[in-house]
Amino acid sequence: MGSNPINLALRFLLELAALYAIGYWGWTQHDGALRFILTIGLPLLAAILWGTFAVPDDPSRSGKAPVPVRGIIRLLLELAFFAIATWLLFDARQLSSGRILGVVVLTHYLISYDRIGWLLKQ
Repeated sequence: MGSNPINLALRFLLELAALYAIGYWGWTQHDGALRFILTIGLPLLAAILWGTFAVPDDPSRSGKAPVPVRGIIRLLLELAFFAIATWLLFDARQLSSGRILGVVVLTHYLISYDRIGWLLKQ
């Protein structure tokens, strides 16, 4: 189920939502130049980390791993990415958005049990 095209599309949308949440938080925290640095820089850093550390031959990704990591490391990176994005929405007083993102991420990982099993074996 984790490599199902619909689930992969959902994960992609969740990734975009998380990057938006991180940038939104940066926008709400400061004024002036720091606001722009956080709004652009934090999502960019998160996207770089997301795309760089991967499990070789991950069927839910391109299969390429610029920096190969074990499956448990990748899973922890993903969970931290989504947890931080959700928490940042709560911190920015976007409670409904934070709840929605958290519930959809949890649902995504519940239906991706086969991918989680694969990651844990790598």
